[in-house]
Amino acid sequence: MEQWLSLFEGFKINLILFFVTILCAVPLGLLITFCSMSKFKPLSFVSKVFVWIIRGTPLMLQLFVILYAPGLLFDMPMKSRLTAAIIAFIINYAAYFSEIYRGGIESIPKGQYEAGQVLGLTKVQIFFKIVLFQVIKRIVPPMGNEIMTLVKDTSLARIIGVGEIIMSAERFSKMGLIWPLFSTGLFFLAMCGILTLVFGKLEKKLDYYKA
Repeated sequence: MEQWLSLFEGFKINLILFFVTILCAVPLGLLITFCSMSKFKPLSFVSKVFVWIIRGTPLMLQLFVILYAPGLLFDMPMKSRLTAAIIAFIINYAAYFSEIYRGGIESIPKGQYEAGQVLGLTKVQIFFKIVLFQVIKRIVPPMGNEIMTLVKDTSLARIIGVGEIIMSAERFSKMGLIWPLFSTGLFFLAMCGILTLVFGKLEKKLDYYKA
């Protein structure tokens, strides 16, 4: 019983990391996309370099940088390791989401934008009335894959001392119990299974909209 309670407490941390990352990274990724696609070259350049750096370096390294850099560079150490993990995850996944958004937006034929202009719609109206739902349909599969990867990546928080589920299970393995470590897989499988059903239903709902 004690082991299961400890595993649930650990998984609560994984869930906090997951949901806070999703809530913040999804809109931040869209903002980065608009910056990357901006006609203002300096803004576009900075955004693309940022995405390149984040996507080109390991999340593990980013966790260490977010945790230690403020203290070493600005003498303002991170007060919470969980906060450092959340910030690192948000930055990392926002960069990946931004590329998914960009690919979805750029996949829409230019003729649809031109048709909207002919109808007298503004760029904002064209995006929200014509483009948006087609983009959503196209990005649901890659977003689903990325979000399920996030579920498993939350376990990386343990490398900076965040007490997520695998760290909780590892404590028992040092006492000679191996089953709690294997049991962590059930939590991740259940979460990914739920997400698979959610995204499957979402894809079916959007299927009427042929993109």
